[in-house]
Amino acid sequence: MKRGITRREREVTDMQEILGILDRAKIIHVGMIDGEYPYVVPMNYGYTMEDGKLTFYLHGSPVGRKLDVLRKNPRVFVELSTDLVPFEGEAACQHGICYSSVMGDGEAEIVEDVEGKKEGLKILMKTQTGKDFEFVDKMVTGVTVIKIHVSDFTAKKRPMPNRG
Repeated sequence: MKRGITRREREVTDMQEILGILDRAKIIHVGMIDGEYPYVVPMNYGYTMEDGKLTFYLHGSPVGRKLDVLRKNPRVFVELSTDLVPFEGEAACQHGICYSSVMGDGEAEIVEDVEGKKEGLKILMKTQTGKDFEFVDKMVTGVTVIKIHVSDFTAKKRPMPNRG
């Protein structure tokens, strides 16, 4: 983690808490640039965190807009959120939503080799289900695996306001 956040009181720096956010969220939003316009895709993901380096694994069809865009420009921005709980107040500005989130800059790599695809899919399934799966060559030939190396990320949470 390098980049700071504006609302420092919401910043999460404890690695165990960040890992909890990554475990609880199930959808990642991947932002890309498609020509002149942003393009955002929600996807299931798997992740690893090794020595403070965050890597996401995604899978999808071997053809389509997402891959076309990533081949032209592999730079992405990712966001995931969880623990969403709306709250109300007496005034309009006292309404809001509690959340926990992680977001950051990254670079996408389309995994071409079969063993790399198997490893990425194992990680994805472990993150999504908590279970270990094995993949054979035939299972991975019809899908694309995308590996996102996150270069900079932040985490934050907004707890329930104390109105006592």
